[in-house]
Amino acid sequence: MTIHTTHPFEPGEGDRDPLRRLRGRLPSPVSVWTTGAARSRAGLTVSSFLVADGEPARVLGLVDEESELWDERPEAVVVNVLGADHAWLADAFAGTAPAPGGPFTLGTWSDTDWGPALDDAVAHVGVRLVDEEPRHVGWGLLVEGVVEHVDLRDGAALVHTRGRYGT
Repeated sequence: MTIHTTHPFEPGEGDRDPLRRLRGRLPSPVSVWTTGAARSRAGLTVSSFLVADGEPARVLGLVDEESELWDERPEAVVVNVLGADHAWLADAFAGTAPAPGGPFTLGTWSDTDWGPALDDAVAHVGVRLVDEEPRHVGWGLLVEGVVEHVDLRDGAALVHTRGRYGT
């Protein structure tokens, strides 16, 4: 066996997608969008989202239409803004880390009118999704919702840049 200093499946420098490389250099907030209650809970890690202030304020996000979150199109979601100690939770909801018993067994959750809220998240945003059919943008669905509730906590938000977590 040989130890390599580079990733064996990484494309060569000239074969890398410049747009993907640009996107990787931009810091993205890390959140888990959740919906449902009890056994019908579903969630997904979402880093492609933004908050638009206004009357009413809105949240826009790109979600995977084949995700568990979108299996039964939800009417409302909680945007759980993760903190510095939540990288493991982001990976579990993204399906890239094990979560025996499911990702909702990790952390402590409270049911709200919009879905499960992570008790120690940096913020919870209760969002009512608009009735319009979301459109495809890139590889995801552009989902829009109206902000109905904001609960802020102390702490720095988790961000993702160049394949790594930070604050």
